[in-house]
Amino acid sequence: MKRIFLAIVLIIGVAATYSFALMGGGMTEGQHQHGDMGKGATEQKHEMMQKGEHMMEHKGMMMHGDMMDGMMDMMHQMSEMMHDMGEKMGDMPKDKMHGMSGMMRDMCSEMNKMSGMMDSGMATEQQMNDMHNRMKEMQERMSDMMK
Repeated sequence: MKRIFLAIVLIIGVAATYSFALMGGGMTEGQHQHGDMGKGATEQKHEMMQKGEHMMEHKGMMMHGDMMDGMMDMMHQMSEMMHDMGEKMGDMPKDKMHGMSGMMRDMCSEMNKMSGMMDSGMATEQQMNDMHNRMKEMQERMSDMMK
């Protein structure tokens, strides 16, 4: 069981790392993404402004930065939940272990959805609210499971 849990945690860790890399995580303004290698800073800023204006044209769409902040918060929450599960897993009965496995599948599914939104670069506020609600539901399920 511990090996299965470890494998699932590693898969989720890889998914989180991949999602973070997709959104250019940790890059500062002076660093470049692959497509921007030969461009000057003013040209990059101009392109970023154009992208921002294009995103603003879509009514109900969130700004890229807001979306990324929200997704990073959710990734952090998932990471904390996984850590809590790992700490409490020691002598867990088989039925609770089965429930935890389902919870981990749900988390992986949510991470894949987040990755898709990050890949497209846009999400509606409704999509973000739905994702936050699903996160709250998962947290409640986890707290019920740990009782």
